[in-house]
Amino acid sequence: MASVDFWLGVRQTLLFALYAAAMGWVYSRVVRLFDGEPLPWRAALPWSAGVLLLAGLDFLAIRGGLGASVANVSKVCFSSEMLLNHAAINPVFSFLSTLGEQTDYAAEYPFFDERTRAQKFDAVRGNRPGTQPAERLLRTARPNVAVIILESFGRTVMDAETEGEPVMPCMQRLKEQGVWFENFFANSFRTDRGEVAILSGFPAQTRISVMKLPGKSRSLPSMARSLGREGYRTRFVYGGDLNFTDQASYMYATGWQQLFWQKDFDFDTPPADWGYDDRVMCKWFGEQVVRWSAEGEPFLAGLLTLSSHPPFDVPYAKFGDRMFNATAFADECVGRMIERWKASPAWDDLLVVLVADHSVAYPPSLAYNEPLRHRIPMIWTGGALATPPRTVEEYASQIDLCATLLGQLGVPHDDFDYSKDIFDPALPKFAYYTFNDGFGVVDASGRALYDAATGQAAPGSDPRLEETGRTLLQTTYVDIGRR
Repeated sequence: MASVDFWLGVRQTLLFALYAAAMGWVYSRVVRLFDGEPLPWRAALPWSAGVLLLAGLDFLAIRGGLGASVANVSKVCFSSEMLLNHAAINPVFSFLSTLGEQTDYAAEYPFFDERTRAQKFDAVRGNRPGTQPAERLLRTARPNVAVIILESFGRTVMDAETEGEPVMPCMQRLKEQGVWFENFFANSFRTDRGEVAILSGFPAQTRISVMKLPGKSRSLPSMARSLGREGYRTRFVYGGDLNFTDQASYMYATGWQQLFWQKDFDFDTPPADWGYDDRVMCKWFGEQVVRWSAEGEPFLAGLLTLSSHPPFDVPYAKFGDRMFNATAFADECVGRMIERWKASPAWDDLLVVLVADHSVAYPPSLAYNEPLRHRIPMIWTGGALATPPRTVEEYASQIDLCATLLGQLGVPHDDFDYSKDIFDPALPKFAYYTFNDGFGVVDASGRALYDAATGQAAPGSDPRLEETGRTLLQTTYVDIGRR
């Protein structure tokens, strides 16, 4: 009401009354066309079926279409200028959404009183005072950066073989050629939560996704915003629908200046269920990175793959197992893209970060809360690396990528409270992840698994790591409540 001129409000109210009166008048005239006599069932049946069909079409319109993405705030986001996106959002929707928001996030996991929680978090936070200069891996101060988020590339699948043939030969080869992070973990089991952990250094949640809360997610830090302040052009690419789980809203709000997704492409091949497959997208993205490199302006480019997502519909036939086959297809596509970069001038000034969005339940007997269920690959490669091939043994997770990458680029990362520079010897080395209403923490000495629904830790859990997990889980929800 404070945003609307008084006479504009009067005018719109009168228009509302006029529209309502017109609808009532039309309805009364339509009713007079009928005599009021009940129809026999044979005549009533097709009309009833017609009403049900119309109701279904109405529901379809409310949902937002036939695609995987439903109607959400991202549908209207179109610009890196957030003022324009805010102007495009339906104010009535925002008002009703605000009325329905009753969640007290800070009260979700009240493990400690506020003072104790803050003290415990200071001991495990990433941007705490007293950190030391990290080891330098790069031979150039500000290289171009390509972050490739690999859909469902679990460590167990990467290490799998079928009749002696590796499922991911390209990843195995790149592992030997670059910087390999041996003990790296996903923070969640879902793409939207994994993306936020990778790109914003913000821990995944147990029963919600902060990406689906645009009013909260827009205030998160992000590597795109931090690098944008340093003069980097930031672009993100996905072959599917970025409206899914409010990704577009999150991306624009956190500093990605250009988004390219399914609506922007018109390839000869038809899209699969989730969008254009990785063969098409890796070829397009590979060529774009070469072109962007030639422009001479530093850039951050992100790509989210999709072919290794169920239903594993790919134009490829190498393995009988559908998941193995789709993963091998995605692995080959990414490998070809990197070989294309190696053969181009772009390679000399390029840092490539390959990291999975989450793992998978393979083998099927693997429990949902086990550390191995959340273990994922991360590889750094590219001509910008000065270090020879090596293996990093420190325990870390997706939330640690932001501080580690920005630290290597000499970019401040004080606003990333949870992200720890993996190469900073003064910071604790552990991996934290969440599952449905619980968490896991693992380091070189042990692990802790906690089920918040029962309030019990798994047998053999390390009390010290359990306290770390409680602190991070409670702090995450307190943080969301304050945003």
